[in-house]
Amino acid sequence: MSQLLRFDELSLSQEVQQAVTDMGFETASPIQSEAIPFILEGRDVIGQAQTGTGKTAAFGIPMIESTVPFEKYVQGLILCPTRELAVQVTEEIKKLSKYKKGVFVTTVYGGDSIERQIKSLKSGANIVVGTPGRVIDLIERRALKLENVKMAVLDEADEMLDMGFREDIESILQETNENRQTIFFSATMSKPIMALTTRYQNNPKLVKVVKNEITNANIEQLYFDVKGRAKMEVMTRLIDFYGLKLMLVFCNQKKKVDEVVEELQLRGYAAEGLHGDLRQQQRNNVMSKFRSGVVTILVATDVAARGLDVDNVDAVFNYDIPLDEEYYVHRIGRTGRAGKSGKAFTLVVGAERNRLREIMNYTKVKIDKGVIPTFSDVVGVKKGMFIERIQNAIEGGDLELFGDVLENLHHAGFSTEQIVSALVKMNMGITKNEFADENLDGEIERQQRRNEGGGRFDRNSRDSGRRGEGRFDRNNRDSGRRGEGRFENRRSDERGPRTDKAGKPYRKDPNMVRMFVNIGFNEKISPANIVGAFAGESGIPGNALGQIDIFDKYSFVDVPKEYATTVLDKMEGASIKGKRVNVEVAKPAN
Repeated sequence: MSQLLRFDELSLSQEVQQAVTDMGFETASPIQSEAIPFILEGRDVIGQAQTGTGKTAAFGIPMIESTVPFEKYVQGLILCPTRELAVQVTEEIKKLSKYKKGVFVTTVYGGDSIERQIKSLKSGANIVVGTPGRVIDLIERRALKLENVKMAVLDEADEMLDMGFREDIESILQETNENRQTIFFSATMSKPIMALTTRYQNNPKLVKVVKNEITNANIEQLYFDVKGRAKMEVMTRLIDFYGLKLMLVFCNQKKKVDEVVEELQLRGYAAEGLHGDLRQQQRNNVMSKFRSGVVTILVATDVAARGLDVDNVDAVFNYDIPLDEEYYVHRIGRTGRAGKSGKAFTLVVGAERNRLREIMNYTKVKIDKGVIPTFSDVVGVKKGMFIERIQNAIEGGDLELFGDVLENLHHAGFSTEQIVSALVKMNMGITKNEFADENLDGEIERQQRRNEGGGRFDRNSRDSGRRGEGRFDRNNRDSGRRGEGRFENRRSDERGPRTDKAGKPYRKDPNMVRMFVNIGFNEKISPANIVGAFAGESGIPGNALGQIDIFDKYSFVDVPKEYATTVLDKMEGASIKGKRVNVEVAKPAN
């Protein structure tokens, strides 16, 4: 990594230097220190950087410097995967070009009036920031002409390819001047990205933020091993215990976002959701409320949150552990910004600990296990806050107007202690629930099950486990294909009492739902086929699945309760190895 540069060491105009100073920056970030000099030289650049590393300024400053002011044609084009990111980039570019007279920036994206956008372009936009779909629409209407573009930037290029914009991107680039300067910024350097760079860039310079520089040292990262049914309880305890004011909560699916928002609202928290099903006006309203603090908890999917740039986020919650290690980096990068401290809390259920280890290997950061606050801990914190507010109110004076309230309540037969306790209860808004006296640590629960002999695979001894009687093993592969062994006295297409591979009664895990799948060995199905189908169709982590038992014509799969509805919805009409399957909740044992 090269030495970080001060902005006054870069060859920038006085106007841009002044804008950077106004924004409070003195030293360029790692990606800015490396990329800006090359882009200013006119080189094509591939920048590998995550959200929160300052990449917008890395390409925005050189684009502003290369723009000829007061010319009424498009000189710079920035493509973004989402409307939110396009708006964020535009705001940043406008701040950086604050003192550059005659440089005009406009944003174009779907969901907004195309007539207004056409009018803005006709007025003489020099830099256009937009989403690929809307840019294509404007080109086809001949409202956006790109033949004079000197610099084209693809921001979050990997995300645009994942969203299916490759053809649009290529069509747009073909509309630009072939002598343009082309800049790609991407979190990953996948084969599709490299194919685009080979076709559309000229001897590009690769600059990147290495993995061990990605995660912010100002972020306290903790994980909590929780019982699946207690996720919401644990998260709200953490919110109250740490006194968090502004939070982002990430879920893997849109449906889960809606469920989490509804439950938070029922518990009295100011929460709203952000996902792809919202109309643009709804998204704008949600973001406006979140930025102003009217909404204190924003629950979002990874795609919907792309490009979010909100100051003063106290904490990020991974309500669902991300399916990709890089998503973890994207998520936690939204707290602990500009030298401020932040918190990143990850809720882990059962086998998701394997995914957590993969994340730690990727980020090169050890994530410590946090202690779940007890109900008494939360009550204690809230009591302290209440006492502080009472003290402030007393010191503020002007209490005479309310002096007779206590006397009236005394006349009604209530003691001072009862009155104060009732006021505290009303103000704190906290009541006991089914979790109040329960230990919510998932590891403790698993240890108790092991001590009771109810381990995941119901092994009689450690030695039997060593012999391979594990999750996917069969007692005899050949007999399994013939439908013998476990069900040897029963027709292979008959569902009988639930037993494990050793023929013992199946022990139900209370956190799992047993699913029946109408396909088995006769179709040459393996556990890997089932895991791949369930994970691929429903989006759940494959390692979250529990015990899998395969017979001649059907199989059983244990699915975590929190994913059961999703699996049933997504697997409807799905196929495994080309055969259409039916998935349903297994009938209870007789």
